[in-house]
Amino acid sequence: MRWSKLFVPTLRDAPADAEAASHKLLVRGGFMRQLHAGHYSMLTLGMRVHSKVAAIVRAEMDAIGAQEFQLPTMHPMGLWHKSGRSELMGDEMFRLADRKGTELALGVTEEEVFTTLALELSSYKQLPQHWYQIHTKFRDEPRPKSGLLRVREFTMKDSYSFDLDEAGLDASFDLHYDAYVRIFTRLGLSAMPVEASSGSMGGTESIEFMVPSPAGEDDVVRCPSCDYAANLERSVSVIPTVVDEAGPDAPVRFATPGVRTIAALEEIDGGAPAERQIKTMVMVLDDEVTLALLRGDHQLNLQKLQDATGAAEVRAATPEEALAAMGANPGSLGAVGVELRVIADPALAGRTNMTTGANDDDWHLRGVDVGRDISVSEFAELRDVSVGEGCPKCGTPVEIVRCIESGHIFKLGRKFTEAFDAKVLDPNGKAQHMIMGSYGIGIDRAVATIVETYHDDRGIVWPVAVAPFEAVITIASMKDEAGVAAAEKIYADLGAAGVDVVIDDRKARAGVKFADAELVGIPFRITIGKALADGEVEVTRRAGQITERVAVDSAVSWVVDAVQAAR
Repeated sequence: MRWSKLFVPTLRDAPADAEAASHKLLVRGGFMRQLHAGHYSMLTLGMRVHSKVAAIVRAEMDAIGAQEFQLPTMHPMGLWHKSGRSELMGDEMFRLADRKGTELALGVTEEEVFTTLALELSSYKQLPQHWYQIHTKFRDEPRPKSGLLRVREFTMKDSYSFDLDEAGLDASFDLHYDAYVRIFTRLGLSAMPVEASSGSMGGTESIEFMVPSPAGEDDVVRCPSCDYAANLERSVSVIPTVVDEAGPDAPVRFATPGVRTIAALEEIDGGAPAERQIKTMVMVLDDEVTLALLRGDHQLNLQKLQDATGAAEVRAATPEEALAAMGANPGSLGAVGVELRVIADPALAGRTNMTTGANDDDWHLRGVDVGRDISVSEFAELRDVSVGEGCPKCGTPVEIVRCIESGHIFKLGRKFTEAFDAKVLDPNGKAQHMIMGSYGIGIDRAVATIVETYHDDRGIVWPVAVAPFEAVITIASMKDEAGVAAAEKIYADLGAAGVDVVIDDRKARAGVKFADAELVGIPFRITIGKALADGEVEVTRRAGQITERVAVDSAVSWVVDAVQAAR
């Protein structure tokens, strides 16, 4: 390729709204352009990187025997009604109708469509089946940001396994797990597998592959001493046991005028420290008013509440709803004597002599015994884990790391095969619903994550495996006939040796060419300039900006060896 013929519109400055490094650099480097919020056009360089990432993913999927499909991006809404997810997806789904009024949706994920194809399977002898596609998906993200990290139109590799039983699913899950480890290794990403929630997809065992990065939007709790790691939404920890003082035989009301917060209740006479308070949160789970109880110094994790209850929609009650259900306003609420569904965090189990709201404005109760005074419907993990709490495996204080979710695999079970009645005959001739697994990697997000991981103050530093070009030949001056001739020969020889090379033959200043090569992050640069008078060229490794002089006749073998070692 010749740079003079490429469309690489590099920019001096990043977009004003760009916050993430990948957003800034992919726009500045001419890899992509925004069409409108959450939708990007991939230009020549961007498409080359995108294709190389997809090729690595495709190669590892093919290596485990997965078969590639391509499915429509527009789905009949009837499929989503049948699976029960049309409401569950809510506003995340783009919905439309054709000229006949048929309800349609743009695909967010492909469980429904792949399951309809599995209806043509008839015998256990055809299992396992591993099917995948690399295709466009849509999500009506309310706040697109950070370039390719949070968008509304994106490319996903999503794959699905179909097995007869749990043992088969375990094997398929392990195959995908190992493939994902290889994929992220080849992409140069230090992706750690962590326990996760399956969210709206349902299912059981769930693992996310997380790449530590300040640009991420997920918090991962991990132990520095053992292998424990979990998304904050799934994490648990060990906290010190609180020894309660003896309390009265029944709760005692006391006035708390103007007290509306946990902190304020700590400060007044007769109040209580946060760990001895019960925080009462009025929630609405699928239109059912429910109380979520936590220790006063703990924070509610909404995903944990949703996972524990199986609710499709979870939200905080409005002040009006809370008043109607409880008879008091927030700040004076409690679960004593309340006839509602009550879900409590295990940190409250067995606690006595606690303080909580009395469901009467400006009044609280002290001496509350959770087991005696509150009708807890169920105990479930509801709280966020905090830094320094004990690892559930070894007790070491945990740390919390901000990460980018780069892949997700989980066991779907039979939710979709039962909804669509997808069965095969087992060895005894009995019809059985197949069991499924689901496995996703965002291709665009992987591109952005690589940039977040590999960049410096000059621009992107692509790993060789995904770089738009492996090497660039920079001709310092197009007026130097000997230099042009030497560059053309090296260019031809590198191409013949299988190196993905571009020659910068633009009639531009050498400094402009150097800056562009550094910005777009090409791993190796051969500069044809003043050193040619000594029979040498300069070869620069983009990583670390290390430059050395090499004999002209050795330049090709030097680059070939370096590229092959880094692939």
